[in-house]
Amino acid sequence: MPDPMSLYLAHPFWSWAAVAALFLVVEVMTGSGWLLWPAGVAALVAFLATFAGLSPSDAVLVFALLTIASILLARRYLPKSLFRQPGGDINDSVGRLIGHQGRAVAAFVGRSGRVFVDGKEWAAELEDGETLAAGARVEVVGVAGAQLRVRGA
Repeated sequence: MPDPMSLYLAHPFWSWAAVAALFLVVEVMTGSGWLLWPAGVAALVAFLATFAGLSPSDAVLVFALLTIASILLARRYLPKSLFRQPGGDINDSVGRLIGHQGRAVAAFVGRSGRVFVDGKEWAAELEDGETLAAGARVEVVGVAGAQLRVRGA
């Protein structure tokens, strides 16, 4: 059985293409959006290693530098919404309540009260100076910690 280095030296294009494919498989499984950059760089290095004759150590160095550069440039210049899933952070269950409607559990005293939204009771603060009676419909317009900001719906 040939050692991995002789296999790489005989087929640098396919070695880097396999690395690119591996990154793409992991990207499809996770859906992060960030593994596309190393996959693209690995595909580029496949061509460079084959046609520019990069040595194995040079190919790894080019791969590392271009991966770091592409990720930093993507973080800097691409809109963050491109990498977010619709509905915001999947782990932010409170933030996902924005736009949902519910009911006031009791009359609001001052601007503070409690609301029932999506099957749970939440501490809430009114967005403006209006008053709400018990049972009044509310809409969630913001979140401050674990407290909802609401307005009458």
